[in-house]
Amino acid sequence: MNGVCPRHPTPAGLRRRGVALALAFALGTGIVPAVGAAEPALRPVLFGGSEQRLPDFADLVEQVTPAVVNITVLSRSSEEALPFPFDENDPFFEFFRRFGIPLPQMPGGRGEAPVQRGLGSGFIVSADGYILTNAHVVGEGGEGTDVTVQLADGRKFPAKVVGADRRTDIAVVKIDAKGLPTVKFGDPEKARVGQWVIAVGSPFGFEHSVTAGIISAKSRRLPDETYVPFIQTDAAVNPGNSGGPLFNMDGEVIGINSQIYSRSGGYMGIAFAIPSDVAQEVKDQLIAYGRVQRGKLGVVIQGMDEELAKSFGLDKPEGALVANVEEGSPAAKAGIQAGDVIVAVDGQKVKDSADLPRLIGRRKPGEAVRVELLRQGKRLEKSVTLAELDEDTARAAVPGKKSPGEPSAAGIAVRPLTAQEAKERGLEEGGVLVTRVEGLAALAGLRPGDVILAVNQQPVRTPEEFRQAVSKAGNRFAVLVDRNGMRLFIAIRRQ
Repeated sequence: MNGVCPRHPTPAGLRRRGVALALAFALGTGIVPAVGAAEPALRPVLFGGSEQRLPDFADLVEQVTPAVVNITVLSRSSEEALPFPFDENDPFFEFFRRFGIPLPQMPGGRGEAPVQRGLGSGFIVSADGYILTNAHVVGEGGEGTDVTVQLADGRKFPAKVVGADRRTDIAVVKIDAKGLPTVKFGDPEKARVGQWVIAVGSPFGFEHSVTAGIISAKSRRLPDETYVPFIQTDAAVNPGNSGGPLFNMDGEVIGINSQIYSRSGGYMGIAFAIPSDVAQEVKDQLIAYGRVQRGKLGVVIQGMDEELAKSFGLDKPEGALVANVEEGSPAAKAGIQAGDVIVAVDGQKVKDSADLPRLIGRRKPGEAVRVELLRQGKRLEKSVTLAELDEDTARAAVPGKKSPGEPSAAGIAVRPLTAQEAKERGLEEGGVLVTRVEGLAALAGLRPGDVILAVNQQPVRTPEEFRQAVSKAGNRFAVLVDRNGMRLFIAIRRQ
């Protein structure tokens, strides 16, 4: 998902099409729909030997929807548009003018900058106008971006982006209003798989749409996410729902709808929400500081599989295996070594490698933590005073099972080179290390462990620079790669 939703049919067009399809189905099956027929009463269902009724969400919906908002984002590209390509004396110019046909413009020249429109959802967390949504809905809210919030009562307000955290996909916006309805937060840790939930938002621009489902799973780890243990639900979530709340049956927000798994671009029964406790921690820091401060340990880790666990004398594949320790980092100062297996932080278990960045990232710089680890079969405890994680510094993860990596572009997941790795490889100019390759990039010959130095001859030193370069490159681009000291170009197609 990104902040700009693809173009979709208008609500009116969808309604006409839906009616036509429904009539065609009814006539084709010999079933004629009864106009104005009363809805059937809910039938009792047996659960565990006791008779229960399916839930009625009407009162819940009436209670929670006033605090849900629709968010519209208009972004003006930094590129200007070329004027109409025909001279005013050209017959084609007169043709377009006489028949009122809009004059086409082309990006890259003089004229008005092209405008992109994005739609999303959000919800009010304070009566004086603070609103939570997804970072990918509103972006950074910089110059050339207009954010408008529409309340449930139809009022519209210009909004200011207070802060956005791309690592958790959480953003806070503020409108100038008082006495607004607010949501209540629940405890996602107490939520159970199988419980009913409802999602409220603006899918495809249909404001305040309500869908219901259950919690399908908890603590889902997605390939491109490090800091969020997602709640999985089968409640229908589509483009435009992003940033909207996921409510439990007590009317409490337990998640923020963020992503879907789809092969079509639309709902396929698998959606993911950011737990509300994660969102609240990020919200508080964004409001206080405008950014999120995270602790940094300074280790390169990889996931544990069964074979690795056996070789390290572990009963089962748990913990985060330290593959490298950054020179001068808090971990190095505390005596953590490559080959250590980190199994707990302040008494909280590290079940797999994805747990460690989340546990450390929730601590503040300067905070001391107790790191429990296994070294050659012995359990040790180290006290580590955390540094601050730089915004462009990714969680260092070498290729390995269960190692998610950083957000990928064109099927390529990358992380920055550590200072020690750059020194060992003789890459003073920097670059980004490939941790995972999928799809056409893999077919083109790119491999995990390659260091990408440039995209279309534009040097890249951070994951963000890499993603920006790839996004501007179009359907084909060439990467300059350092592979074990040998440099080569690899041409990659997006589709």
